[in-house]
Amino acid sequence: MERSKIIAIITGAISLILAVAYLLLVTVLDFRGEMLPAPQSQLPVSLPLQQLATANPTLRVH
Repeated sequence: MERSKIIAIITGAISLILAVAYLLLVTVLDFRGEMLPAPQSQLPVSLPLQQLATANPTLRVH
């Protein structure tokens, strides 16, 4: 076999291995169940935009 054919076969095999590994990873992650958002009580309280505008005079509120 020529060198280019061997490289093409090796590259194809690596591509197939990566594709199967990706599909297995997605399948495993999919079996974990439904993704739920974080509870709102656990999120940090953000400052109102007006307070940020007064603290930083370069920020313009429209």
